[in-house]
Amino acid sequence: MSSILFRLGRFSFRHKWWVIVAWIAALVITGSLVNAMQPKFSKDFELPGTDGGTAMTQLEEYFPAANKAQSQASTTVVIGAEDGLAAHTAEIDKLVTGLQGLPKATKDAIVNPVTAAAAAPQMASAVLGDEGRVGLITVPQAIDLMDVKLESKTELLDVLEKHRVNGLQVEATGGVMSAKERGGAAEMIGFAIAFVIMIVAFGALIAAFIPLVTGIVGVGLTMMLVTLSAEWISVNQSATGIITMLGIAVSIDYALFIVSRYRSEINRGGSREDAAGRAVGTAGTAVVFAGLTVVIAVAALMVIGLPFITQMGLGAALAIIVAVLAALTFIPALLGAFGRFAFSPRIPWLRHGDADESTETFGVKFGSMVVKRPVVFIVAGLAILIAAALPIKGMQIGMDTTTDDEVAAQELVAKGFGEGVAGPLVAVMHTDNGTIDAAANAAVTQIAKLPGVASPDALMWMGNGTTDPKNPNVGANSAIIQIVPKTAPSAPETHDLVEDIRGIAGDIEKQGASIHVGGQTAIMSDLSAKLDKALIPYLVVVVGLAFLIMIGVFRSLWVPLIGTVGFLFSVLATFGITTWIFTDGALGMIDHTKPIIAFLPIFLIGVVFGLAMDYQVFLVTRMREEYMHGMSAKEAIVAGYRHGSRVVTSAAIIMISVFAAFMLAPDTTAKMMGFALAIAVFFDAFIIRMIVVPAVISLLGDRAWGLPKWLDKLVVDFDIEGSKVRDRGIDETTETLVADAEALEAK
Repeated sequence: MSSILFRLGRFSFRHKWWVIVAWIAALVITGSLVNAMQPKFSKDFELPGTDGGTAMTQLEEYFPAANKAQSQASTTVVIGAEDGLAAHTAEIDKLVTGLQGLPKATKDAIVNPVTAAAAAPQMASAVLGDEGRVGLITVPQAIDLMDVKLESKTELLDVLEKHRVNGLQVEATGGVMSAKERGGAAEMIGFAIAFVIMIVAFGALIAAFIPLVTGIVGVGLTMMLVTLSAEWISVNQSATGIITMLGIAVSIDYALFIVSRYRSEINRGGSREDAAGRAVGTAGTAVVFAGLTVVIAVAALMVIGLPFITQMGLGAALAIIVAVLAALTFIPALLGAFGRFAFSPRIPWLRHGDADESTETFGVKFGSMVVKRPVVFIVAGLAILIAAALPIKGMQIGMDTTTDDEVAAQELVAKGFGEGVAGPLVAVMHTDNGTIDAAANAAVTQIAKLPGVASPDALMWMGNGTTDPKNPNVGANSAIIQIVPKTAPSAPETHDLVEDIRGIAGDIEKQGASIHVGGQTAIMSDLSAKLDKALIPYLVVVVGLAFLIMIGVFRSLWVPLIGTVGFLFSVLATFGITTWIFTDGALGMIDHTKPIIAFLPIFLIGVVFGLAMDYQVFLVTRMREEYMHGMSAKEAIVAGYRHGSRVVTSAAIIMISVFAAFMLAPDTTAKMMGFALAIAVFFDAFIIRMIVVPAVISLLGDRAWGLPKWLDKLVVDFDIEGSKVRDRGIDETTETLVADAEALEAK
């Protein structure tokens, strides 16, 4: 493989303008097609194969009006006053008038709860609670929930702020409150930090720009291709986030490795063209296998069985493939275009190029300490990770997606009406045998007896009968029952209630009908359960396939085993420290604690495992390369630090910075995601890859670099260290110089 990549790198360098034009043309053509076709991303959230997904499908089919109402933004405004809302009727009337003035608001549905309770005492408990100190105002707007923009939320918040007067507390939850700030700030911060780090890594401005240009072109092309595919297949808009994030991350990483190796090869001698070929033939081989590992990690998200996560994984895999192709072709072409100016202008106070073999860099000094006292470093590294993992015993998994600016409203609702009001369940029933009456009545009776139901006496069903508009239960073959739990939407007790309701399905089937439980709370419960069930199979698939690839890459059993076990330590430490901060509330970093979001564990494992194997490949393959070319096991480890530690450190800091930038977001969930990814990269890159793995390899010595004879015959030699191309272009130059010297001496 290294020979093929050598020729590819040299070809791209030699035919630089053709390669650059080809990449730009691909970007322009796909962009033009997107502009012409105007494909649209899907915004449907489907959970096929789950009871909640079935319920929502039936709701759409048998109750289209109710389904449409659920898809529209309906914000709950919660008001409270310690002296009773009746004392604030005038202020509430002004608030209602302000809410009725919101764009696309259904004015007739927005009423003063005090006035409504007086007009219909039998309905008072639905709008007034806590002995009249808490009230609810429903604010429906003809805005699709999937299309809610930040402007709608801002308009609502302005109205609320204006009417917080005379001790009246005014909060809101749901509906337009789900709107998020537009992304982009975190990415820009990440790009800025990455640029500064690459200036330090290369000591030159142009070389620092090259990975950024590659990242922008690669991610741009990927997003155009993904958007274009939406013309023919359903692609959920939520899948684009991970594609952009991972695309930027690996594009910069891979470009950093290729450019760094190119600089090293220039210093070794020969032409720049051959140096580019050697860089792609050596570091490029590592890029290919590192990319393959990440592709496996994200594409394996398909095992979960959720369409939007499958699309997320496949889109991210495409981003990785584009990043690898860009590193192998676009990077050498750009290096060829800049020629001798690639590493200029130089920053005078920064080191340029690799240190020579006699220079004692920090990486060399640290590597020497690791191989001298490996046990000390192994114990210290693992002790840090174990200590960080201890809080994992209190880890809670849930789907609490409440944003920070909704917390006050949720607390007020819980005070006046109970925690469950914020997340009602919807039971959907259907029969193909006559009417639903008997089955629906039986379901209401059984559900009312369940311990987790709030206000069981108020339970009732509504049918889809069409013969009598005033009584839709007449002649209905389907029914919906709205159930309010006693506990919060993300509480384990609410999940238990969902399963208890589903548990009566057998009795309902005996009456010729079916029952399924949906609504946002049930769907989040199903999503959490499905992700939890898929975690172990996903881990087995990803780690298993990556382990097999690593055997071929390193031609060793020990090195892949050490790297894989080390990753498990870093993951446990990440979950532990994230639980400590976000669930236990340690260090006061967040205002509102919450359980670990359900999709974080599987998402983190996929992303960080891929990046971890990147760093493993780029650091340890250089160790193997030096070992295969005659160094002792310990000398090879130190040489690996000399050539790889600065690049791997730079790449890891860039990733940590990109992820940590998301902690600047106002939402706790975004902060949790950013923190977990950043700390996971820190633990894995700096403790596992830079300390524990080299220390264990040092203990193993020569045994680390070998396979059993029977396995050695089965494993293909991928020449990951690039031995076939290591000296191409240098030997010929050396021979010419020697011949010239001999000729001069003869004269």
